Amino acid sequence: MAATLSYPPDLVALPILAAAAVGGFQISAQPSLPPSSLPVLALPSGEELRGANTALRYIGRVSKLTGFYGVDSLTTAQVDEWIDYSPIFSVGAEFEKACAYTNSFLELRTFLVGYDVSIADVVIWAALAGAGRRWDSMRSGTKYPHLARWYTSIANEYPSLKNLTGAPKKFGAPAPSAKAAASKKDKSASSSEVSVSSEGSFDVELPDAEMGKVCTRFPPEPSGYLHIGHAKAALLNQHFAQKYKGRLIIRFDDTNPSKEKDEFVETILQDLDTLGVKGDALTYTSDYFEQLMEMAERLIKEGKAYVDDTPREQMQKERMDGIESKCRNVSVEENLALWKEMIAGSEKGRLYCVRGKLDMQALNKTLRDPVYYRCNPTPHHRVGTKYKVYPTYDFACPYVDSVEGVTHALRSSEYHDRNDQYYRILEEMGLKKVHVWDFSRLNFVYTLLSKRKLQWFVDNGWVEGWDDPRFPTVRGIQRRGLTVEALKQFILSQGASKNLNLMEWDKLWTINKKIIDPVCPRHTAVLSEGKVLLDLTNGPEPSFVRVLDRHKKYPAAGKKATTFTKRVWLDQVDAACISNGEEVTLMDWGNAIVQNVEKDEDGKVLGMSGVLHLEGSVKTTKLKLTWLPEITELVPLSLVELDYMITKKKLEEGEDFLSVLNPKTRWEIEAIGDANMRNLKKGEIIQLERKGYFICDVPYFRSSKPIVLIAVPDGRQKASPGDAALNGLLCTHVEEEPEAKNEPEALQIFLPTRWKPKSRGPGNLSQR
Repeated sequence: MAATLSYPPDLVALPILAAAAVGGFQISAQPSLPPSSLPVLALPSGEELRGANTALRYIGRVSKLTGFYGVDSLTTAQVDEWIDYSPIFSVGAEFEKACAYTNSFLELRTFLVGYDVSIADVVIWAALAGAGRRWDSMRSGTKYPHLARWYTSIANEYPSLKNLTGAPKKFGAPAPSAKAAASKKDKSASSSEVSVSSEGSFDVELPDAEMGKVCTRFPPEPSGYLHIGHAKAALLNQHFAQKYKGRLIIRFDDTNPSKEKDEFVETILQDLDTLGVKGDALTYTSDYFEQLMEMAERLIKEGKAYVDDTPREQMQKERMDGIESKCRNVSVEENLALWKEMIAGSEKGRLYCVRGKLDMQALNKTLRDPVYYRCNPTPHHRVGTKYKVYPTYDFACPYVDSVEGVTHALRSSEYHDRNDQYYRILEEMGLKKVHVWDFSRLNFVYTLLSKRKLQWFVDNGWVEGWDDPRFPTVRGIQRRGLTVEALKQFILSQGASKNLNLMEWDKLWTINKKIIDPVCPRHTAVLSEGKVLLDLTNGPEPSFVRVLDRHKKYPAAGKKATTFTKRVWLDQVDAACISNGEEVTLMDWGNAIVQNVEKDEDGKVLGMSGVLHLEGSVKTTKLKLTWLPEITELVPLSLVELDYMITKKKLEEGEDFLSVLNPKTRWEIEAIGDANMRNLKKGEIIQLERKGYFICDVPYFRSSKPIVLIAVPDGRQKASPGDAALNGLLCTHVEEEPEAKNEPEALQIFLPTRWKPKSRGPGNLSQR
């Protein structure tokens, strides 16, 4: 007779079912318990065992497999250690660290404990399998070879495990039908469980790809910082290089000295390192300038290219109309003479460019004699003034791809119309063919990804720099609180699709919240304007200090010292909701009865008095309030909310972005914070209780300078541009206080209606 496992729908049941499958333990499972309940294993004898780890240890003990729960007291303890360690794989921010640790542990081992498979192997295997696409992506790479080898070995030895991974990760509902799975794509990203595998897949094959012979390349132009679109391209190129056990080349396409800087080269390399993108080779298009010039000259000699001085606007019109240039049929000798003038950078030579002689009647207008070379007297960031002529991307890219041995050139679909040109230029050069493979570009609402347009904001002082938290650059979104892990998960969720989509930012921030919420420390702040003192007549004298966890459910977040005093600060909005005689809960302390509320003629609360009632039940109070003690050690804060740079979701083709600039994209409000925030480090993410997530942008230096905290979106906010600051900055978050779930909507803390941003001139950066 089989045992019965009863569990709540929010339980990840895969480890228990996997242990039963491998251990030969008969079990039936049913999602019959309410959410957040402990699972119950009902044995045929009528006895019941409660708790996932208890069930796992029982299955380990009764299994007839040799060593399944260890062979002696030491190995049994080691199995227990891995069972206790396994939940760390479900903490988003810790997943890769756990993988790295286990990979190192398995370097010289076949199994986690002893010389036979044990329940430790099964539990960790299930934890990885439960990570879905995230683990699949890592397993196909080279970062965790020992862990991947071990994972595959366990799966091959116990085929029943593969059957389990086809079921939902959360065993609370039947497996979805194909139709239901398809409709799942349309559901909001803010649902309680974020799946990174339901919307896209990297399970595609490159054309003519051979294992061990594939070579991809990521060719950024060093004319700006990497943005989120570049991140997708870099990760995609790395994915396919690893999938086929091939090579990835990082190549800087440095063919335009007017825009490129060493600064951009350095930051791009640093950002790639942050993303975990490691190339097998680092090259520059400028390494091939001599060969490219020789190729251009050869094409001129063969009559496949010519030198042209047609003005830019006229050339564009002639290409559109299919009209041949007056220079198209000039003799080779005259073309070579003009080419020498271009190389010398003479006054005459600077009037000319080199064009390919392709097909002026082609329906694909990119084939209508594209420009191969142009003059530019600007010194190059690597080669200085050695050259006066530089190849275009259209000319240099296919050449360098071919000579470097690139087999597959992955390009975003915006280049699709240029694929024919790419192939034709390779043919004209007589070089080995390279496969071009398109993928969809990431496009976001209210977001500009053009480096030229982003440069405008930098040059005109609308932002602080390329790492401004309002920018979609890798550094910008990190500075706003997006974790690299969330960015990777989001890109994995898009897969290698070629479909063009206009993405909402909500999905990305929802994934980010799932990663930061389980681990980020909790702190308290009170808005400076209108803050109210609550005088507790029976409050502690003298005050005392209690050491509390910075995160109630994550001890690794550390400790904080909380001072309990007779007088405490409350937010004006909270105070305005309290009636005389009302009992409220002071979070992390207990109840208090407010006996007197003093207000001015406009209804603004000026002060309050009451008594502690610590024996009161927090379940009976409607208001759960954050508070700060009246002590001199409190720190000044500047809470910052940001908005989109433009006011239109999507710009139309040719539409001027200057016409839709958002005049105000940054709000600041003063607050005071608990004394523990003196220790915050730049880049540390915290939650201000009942106000939201924030990232420390400027840490504490002295009491006269505020700590600057930037609000981190959580995916819930649906504010339109212009409303984001009012609806997003100070939302109520009370997830750590279950009894506060019924907090009235009126108690949500927004910016006070009388608060107005400080008046600043149009040239002042902080206004924008």
